[in-house]
Order: sequence, then structure tokens, then C-alpha cells
Amino acid sequence: MKEIELVGLDKKVYIEKLNNGLEIYLIPYDNKKNYYISYTTRYGSDINSFKVNDKEYNPPLGVAHYLEHKMFEEESGIDPFTFFSETGTDANAATSYDNTQYICYGNKNFKENLRYLIKFVNSPFFTDENVEKEKGIITEEIKMYRDIPDYKLEMQLRECLYHNSPRRIDIAGTVEEIEKITKEDLYSCYNNFYSPNNMFILIVGNFNIDEALEVIKEELKDKHNKPSPDIITKPEQKEVDKPFYTLEENIDIPKIGMGIKIPREIFKQKDMELELYLDIFSKMIFGPSSTFRERTRSNKLLNDIYTEIETTGDYIVYYLYATSTKVDELINEINKEIIAMKLDKQDFERAKKVLIANEVKATDSIERMQNCIHDDLVRFKKLFPNRIETIKKLSFSTLKEIINKIDFGNKCTVKMIKKRN
Repeated sequence: MKEIELVGLDKKVYIEKLNNGLEIYLIPYDNKKNYYISYTTRYGSDINSFKVNDKEYNPPLGVAHYLEHKMFEEESGIDPFTFFSETGTDANAATSYDNTQYICYGNKNFKENLRYLIKFVNSPFFTDENVEKEKGIITEEIKMYRDIPDYKLEMQLRECLYHNSPRRIDIAGTVEEIEKITKEDLYSCYNNFYSPNNMFILIVGNFNIDEALEVIKEELKDKHNKPSPDIITKPEQKEVDKPFYTLEENIDIPKIGMGIKIPREIFKQKDMELELYLDIFSKMIFGPSSTFRERTRSNKLLNDIYTEIETTGDYIVYYLYATSTKVDELINEINKEIIAMKLDKQDFERAKKVLIANEVKATDSIERMQNCIHDDLVRFKKLFPNRIETIKKLSFSTLKEIINKIDFGNKCTVKMIKKRN
């Protein structure tokens, strides 16, 4: 077992890789009562076409999310949620574009819960009947989200950004595609992507390392790795699909969604380092202490604003979301700020300190720590034990070089306004 120190965070990660390829990451806490377990496959809605032994598979959209739902139905008839609640533990699952994770968290019955989590994720049970009955449930879920303004804004922005990427489509798929899903589709995707060499277990909190390894090795001793399928992707154009779109919805305060599409190939920096630079840039230009935020708030143009960064294949997308009663004026202000931006070295150094402080704060929360490590393991497939040292070494001159390479005109803006009567 490898022992790695998270530099500057006073935490260690214990790593082991089983012969079948499963990765295990253990981060013990002595000063907490809870533990947080996640069992993850690097399979999400990004993958909707693949090839195995020269045979091509094109399952309906939404299979990854559908699988997540059906994994909670066991042949024994036991409901995993009932099992965990009876042991005083919470459980959940989530499907994203690039992964599906199954989690449980609590403060007792650690070995019992870890064993059960592994067992039910490794025991798929799909029948024609139970697959069919889930269609109505997921259809209602899709329709429910379509009524949420923030969700509609995000999905419309994704449709405007991308031409062919799966990220322009709802993770849950579409109602039409859901109707096509069969148990054969589920077994095909499960058998190819729920393989130990495509999965990892991450445990953070108060637990015994030896007990955790004992349970994991025992439960997975008969699981074997498989050759990874060849993922089939469609080429994605560099330009956004639509530069502007207007939505009319039943809302009180108008909303803005903006996305800047950036080809990954123009940068030499590694993904994690590049995202740190873009995060710092975001804090400098639109952060809580930025002149933009101060100016637009004092002019009563801005209600709220937040940004996020998404790395996907060959592209990085910089997202900005805002609310304003004067939405057109705010859009103009955002565009002006991007065109005439002034980067200040003092602001840069201040933003670096904020990032470092956030890294340290994350260790105070088991869940936040789990989320940070999990995110890196999914997106970059590796741990970054020297993140704080990396942040300290970021340079103002490199930030300017990166920003100068970005075509800020390659963006789309979605405006959501109140529906006219």
C-alpha cells in the first residue's frame, strides 16, 4: 500500500490497486465521527457509443442514468435504501457526464455498510418487467427538471455551445430515448463499464484502514478486469453552435447564461494547472471583491453571479450565470468587462491566497474533502498531493499568456426573460 501526504493539508492518502485493477483511496480522520464511502465507475452520459471486439454498440441516450436507478433493485427484493436506513446510514447515487457514483455515509456499522455497498453495486438484476416499470419514473423526472428555470437555462446554453458533444444532451436522456431502453442495453453497458479496472473506491473519515482493505479485498476477490471498450466520439467544431438565444419563462427576475468555448489544444499547461489559472482569472474579474461586481451592484444591474469551469475532451468551457432586473444592460457590462479587462498582479496574488485557503478549509469537512478528491480522480484519473505547492508556483506572466490565447468572442449567451402575457 502506498502512503502519500497531501502537502500543506496535514492529511495522508493510503492507496492500493488490486490485481483486478480496482483503485482504493483511503483518507482517515481521527477527529471526526463520520465516514463517507463512494464506489465509482468512470462511466457517465458522455459515453453513448462504443466498440467491443469490433462490434459497435449504440445504446439509447440516458442508459448510464437508467443503470444507476436500476442498481437499487435487487433480486432478493431487499431495498438498499431500507438496508442503509436500518443501520443508521444515509445512501445515495449520482450520474454525471463522466461518472456514476454510489455512496453511503454515517457514523456506525462501517464494515457492514461497506460490504453491502460493494455487494449491491456488483449484483445487477435487470428483467423486462423491472426495466419497463422504471420508464415512467424516469420520464417524470425528466419532465420535472424541464420545468425548472435554472435547469432550462443550462441545457439551452449547452445546446448553443456544442454541435455534437453528448454534453448538449440531458444526462437522463430524452423521453423518446428512454422508451427504447431494454435489459440487454443495461447489461451490455454494465458488463463493459462496471469493471474493476474502470472503477475506484474512495473512503474519507473515521474508519479503520485495515478493516476497509479486508472487506474490499474479500468482496472483490472474484471480480476480474476486462479490456476497456473503444469509445466512439463525434468531432466537435471549435465554434459555438449559436451565439445568442432568448428564452421566455415564468420567472420574476431575468437570468443570463454565458459560455466561452476554448479549444484545449492551444495550451501547453496540464489540465489541473490550467483550471487553477482560469479559476484565479474568474475571481479577479467577477469575484466577490472584483471592481465589476462592485460597480454593477452599486448601479443596481447585478443581483447575483457565479462562474464554473468544465473540461471535456478537447475543450474547456468557461460558464457564467447571473440574474438581473436589467438583463440587457448587464450583458453589455459583462461583454465590456471581457473586452477591456485589466489584470492586476496584486489581485492575482490575492486570488491565489483565496484558493489556498479554500484547499485548507476543505479538509475540515469530510464531504468537501471527498468531493475534491473524487473530482480529480474522475476528471484527471489521478491524485494531486501537491495542489497547494502548485498554486503557490502559479505566475502572473503565465496567466496573462493564457488569457491572451483565449478567443473570448467564441461564446454564446442565453437570455431568460419573463414570459409575455
